Amino acid sequence: MQKSILSSILLLGAVCAQANNYTVTSPNGKLVMNVKCEGGKASYTVDLNGKQMLAASALGLVANYGDFSQGLTMGVLKGAPKHLTYVMDHTKKSHVEKDVYEATIGFLNAKKDSMTLHLHVSDNDVAYKYEMIRPKKDNPKSVIIYKEVSGFNFPEKTTTFLCPQITPMTGWERTKPSYEEEYTPNAQMNVKSQFGVGYTFPCLFKVGEDGWVLVSETGVSSAYPGSRLSDYEPGKGYTVAFPQKGENNGVGSEFAGIPLPGETPWRTITVGASLAPIVETTIPFDVVEPLYEASQNYKPSRYTWSWLIWQDNSVNYDDQVKMIDVAAAQGYEAILVDAWWDKQIGRKRIEELSKYAKSKKVSLMLWYNSNGFENDAPQTPRQIMNNSIARKKEMAWMKKIGVVGIKVDFFGGDKQETMKLYEDILSDANDYGLEVIFHGCTMPRGWERMYPNYVSSEAALASENVYFTDYHAKKEAFEMTMHPFSRNAVGSFDWGGVMMNKYFSKDNKSRHQRYTSDIFEMATAITNQSSVNCVCLYPNNLQDVPQWELDWLKAVPTAWDDVKFIAGYPTQYAVVARKASAANTGTAAASAGRWFVGGLNATDKPLALTLNLPMFAGKTVTYLTDQPKKKGEKFFTSVKKTLKVGKDGKVKVVIQPNGGIIIE
Repeated sequence: MQKSILSSILLLGAVCAQANNYTVTSPNGKLVMNVKCEGGKASYTVDLNGKQMLAASALGLVANYGDFSQGLTMGVLKGAPKHLTYVMDHTKKSHVEKDVYEATIGFLNAKKDSMTLHLHVSDNDVAYKYEMIRPKKDNPKSVIIYKEVSGFNFPEKTTTFLCPQITPMTGWERTKPSYEEEYTPNAQMNVKSQFGVGYTFPCLFKVGEDGWVLVSETGVSSAYPGSRLSDYEPGKGYTVAFPQKGENNGVGSEFAGIPLPGETPWRTITVGASLAPIVETTIPFDVVEPLYEASQNYKPSRYTWSWLIWQDNSVNYDDQVKMIDVAAAQGYEAILVDAWWDKQIGRKRIEELSKYAKSKKVSLMLWYNSNGFENDAPQTPRQIMNNSIARKKEMAWMKKIGVVGIKVDFFGGDKQETMKLYEDILSDANDYGLEVIFHGCTMPRGWERMYPNYVSSEAALASENVYFTDYHAKKEAFEMTMHPFSRNAVGSFDWGGVMMNKYFSKDNKSRHQRYTSDIFEMATAITNQSSVNCVCLYPNNLQDVPQWELDWLKAVPTAWDDVKFIAGYPTQYAVVARKASAANTGTAAASAGRWFVGGLNATDKPLALTLNLPMFAGKTVTYLTDQPKKKGEKFFTSVKKTLKVGKDGKVKVVIQPNGGIIIE
């Protein structure tokens, strides 16, 4: 923050009991947040490089003991610059070091009850949350928050890239909402959401030619429900919306209940003139802290997964042995044994399977249903993860037999009660040394840092849909070029597999085909980020995939020191660079310190790009790409060659339609 602004803030804090306008500027001076209180209502704006990215947007909330959305007076701004630094191995950037400005502003409502607005401003991020103070009158010790008026009001020229929320207890076996709807790119704000109930976080906006904004939330624990954005309202924009009443099969409140004093989660706004700050943001982790100590060093890893293409019938002892053998051949650390294992394999034979896996230096991860009563998903094991007594007994057994992680599926929504279930599972799993992946679930909200054994979540239309229908197989590239700019920008993403079968069948000859190239699939291991990543190889792939591709997949890292946006446009193409971390183990350990660039093309034309790769300036690099298809060819032929990068870091490439590139 500039000295003049610091001085003015100190002066205000010293002499001004009330004010109606404060300006907080980022450390580099380019991002400006202005907070006002006019006519008893609080609002804020955000500018970047002198251009308005958010117009006047509401602040405040309504609680059971008072209204903090109107009748407000604003007190003193108190703030100071801070140098933020922390280390974590399980997300996009292992070491974060940045300058930020943190501030608080006090508000009084008409009854003279107080609310504090907390601000966190860095060069491309704004985050805010509310702190509720215990009122003196009647002295309640807790509060129910009925709604937030927190708004995001964009200039009229803004277009959207959003995923709609869906109504509760709908879809297969009444398992929705599960963050698995389709994105609509380049949409107008005034178009009503598909199901009329707004949009799931994160939400991406293009503000004309001025830049991009990603809106989300972080720091949601058992102490608050997960939220979403409402539909757009002219002049007001989008508003934070709480869960729908019918979520979680109607059980539990859709409101937030917190003790006093208490805080809400952070609302986050990432702003960039380009998409680089969106892809590279660490704001979900910057403003949260670990909630407990890791019981052990949770290591990054790769796993194979029979279910994606072999489906339910593959959850038998013999097929899982085959998947262990594939993992061992590739040097992967684990396999995931999916639903019905308790019925189709049995616990005694799971113990035998774990022993066999260990003999191959491979570990098991086991699938569980989260239910309960939240929906009708019938897959077993059920009624374990939702019960603390059964859950701890089960986790003790898993620890005894050497299971390293669990995947828990089919959650009931975003209510505070459901958030408590996520937290309880994570906390108990840590006690028994288990990593956790969630499916059929909400998106993570800072959880990699808050819960050290949390790995990743699905929370998207993931790979199973590519198996289920030809329609989604054709849409794979569209989805994969959306997630780096939205879903995966805010949290680890369990897409569910680098898929190398040409056809979605066990014989690799029938059903519908895969429309993406081998290099596209391999590149998704770079463009998608999860510290425990699925490489969906099958026994046939060890013979029908070129050996040099298998060798590359043997060494693919999952832990990263850094990430850089190189090029892209949501749902059209994406090029992302990641620097491999020394935290990688096994066959990926040799990648430490190396940069990997992955590129994907979702358009129907070859894409010629000039990439700026300063990490490779003047070097000869390995270049994996696709040959153009010849007439009548269904599949691309992949090639491995070298490429000379200019001294200025510039290099020209062509990415085939539904194809990919890898540069290392």
